[in-house]
Amino acid sequence: MSVADVSLRRAGEVPVERAPRFPRKPKGISGRSIAIIVFLTICAAFFCVPLYIIITTSFKTMEQVREGAIFSLPAPFTLDAWWSAWDTACSGIRCDGLKVGFWNSMAILFPSLILSIALSSVTGYALALWNVRWANTFLFVLFICAFVPFQIIMIPLIILSSGLKVYGTIWGIAIVHAVLAMPFLTLVFRNYYKGIPQEIMSAAMMDSGSFWRVFVEIILPMSGNILIVVLILQITSIWNDFLLGLTFGGLGTQPMSVVLANVVITTTGEAAYNENMAAALLTAIPPLFIYFVLGKFFVQGITAGAIKG
Repeated sequence: MSVADVSLRRAGEVPVERAPRFPRKPKGISGRSIAIIVFLTICAAFFCVPLYIIITTSFKTMEQVREGAIFSLPAPFTLDAWWSAWDTACSGIRCDGLKVGFWNSMAILFPSLILSIALSSVTGYALALWNVRWANTFLFVLFICAFVPFQIIMIPLIILSSGLKVYGTIWGIAIVHAVLAMPFLTLVFRNYYKGIPQEIMSAAMMDSGSFWRVFVEIILPMSGNILIVVLILQITSIWNDFLLGLTFGGLGTQPMSVVLANVVITTTGEAAYNENMAAALLTAIPPLFIYFVLGKFFVQGITAGAIKG
């Protein structure tokens, strides 16, 4: 408030409000914002509409499905298709449902995670923090291998797994998953460990820390963020895999994704669309659950620094 305004207020006169020199324009939605909202709405509808149809169809009876009203809500609401998909759906000549594939996928998942994460974390740690001979050459080879399509090396892997007597077994699929994940995961761990200050390694070496002691007691406790990131990536990749399970899985060892494909393909009489939709949702629930539970940790692991435990 200026001196003139103070004197006028003391004299009992109310000062006149001055108009701002640069008045603000009234806020509104710009054309750019409208275009972005429309584009995002179309993208969301592209994924949400098919998902809505899958979910609602899985709770319908076949009589309602045959009416052709794909956007209508279930009337009556029933879980028969879900129970049938889980317990009695036919996959080829077997009618054991998806439960067999679910337990096969669980049996494949755990050894694949242990092998791939253990090997790649140790390799990345050695390449990042220890003076390994030919380290740059090895990194270049890993970088090339990370972009080699699986179809190119499929036949050599089949011959190799057959020679090791693991073809068609759970362990055979797990070993192939670990081998194919090694190049990418090693580069991920190597880049993460490269950000650890050299002073930490120097202090560990002064305390007579060996290779494995430094890794287990110092490096591994600092790797929580990157381990969660790699864990989510591997769970999603292994669970959703179809080609490896189809190629290296034998009778009785096929994962859930292969069993799902057989359930959809195998038809006697009319196609049970409600059962197929329920089977697809049952297969998709485990990785979705992992994302909902660990999603925030995934973002933190991507953005966190190396020494943020």
